[in-house]
Amino acid sequence: MTYCVAMSVSDGLVFLSDTRTNAGVDHVSTFRKMAVFEQPGERVLVLMTAGNLALTQSVVQLLTEPTHPGGQTLWTVPTMFEAARLIGEAVREVYKQHAAALQEFNVEFNCSFLLGGQIHGQKMRLFQIYAAGNFIEASTMNPYFQIGEAKYGKPIIDRVIEPSTPLDELAKCALISMDSTLRSNVSVGLPLDLLVYEKDSLRVTKYALIDHTNEYYQMIHSTWGERLRQVFAEIPDPKWTSSPQSVPAGERSFKVEAPPRADMPIAGDIELVPTPAQTLAQEAPPLRDA
Repeated sequence: MTYCVAMSVSDGLVFLSDTRTNAGVDHVSTFRKMAVFEQPGERVLVLMTAGNLALTQSVVQLLTEPTHPGGQTLWTVPTMFEAARLIGEAVREVYKQHAAALQEFNVEFNCSFLLGGQIHGQKMRLFQIYAAGNFIEASTMNPYFQIGEAKYGKPIIDRVIEPSTPLDELAKCALISMDSTLRSNVSVGLPLDLLVYEKDSLRVTKYALIDHTNEYYQMIHSTWGERLRQVFAEIPDPKWTSSPQSVPAGERSFKVEAPPRADMPIAGDIELVPTPAQTLAQEAPPLRDA
């Protein structure tokens, strides 16, 4: 599987992808999922892929070399919108070539893409392209996209990212998001490709290939886990207090009655005694001095 995330803020774009493509008991393989199309001073386009590796490689090949003379590629498209549209067309072309054969083997046509960057004279843009070739664009309301194993790394991004977030903080957020995913899913793995694009620079100025020896990533890996446990320990435990209400009986979704035994008295001889319930009554923490 994979995990890729791309974020867009006022100062630029951040891209991060893992490289694991297979994680079996005795077979772990890697392949880089980030492709950079850079012509310094003219364009920087970053493409990240997820899904069936054979399909995504076919799509990238079509985007790199035109299928007919004069055809557009990501090196020549005039706008970012045209670049996203070109990827959609390439996805549909690969579908025409392979979908029927894949269906015979019960293999899903599974591929998705993130495309972001800037072309000279235009603004930065970020797109997510789906397996059907359609796409959506990031905005201030939705400033990031994820593909692959997205659920583990989403909470930290939702809590941190804002249009004014500095790029270095955004890169840190992306790495924490990736670390959370690595912690919970063995199908995502090192090394990582991290690229930070500064608005209007039209060149790659910050890039890192991060493996298990990278000191900064190891610091994030250890510090984030320690601080989470510290914050968890600082949150007060729940306090229970008696409630005049009784535990509801006969509500199968809450309490299931045990079947009567042969030696039990009939229902008319049973004295029902209400069981006191418990409720959470947490005391508010004391206010700290300013």
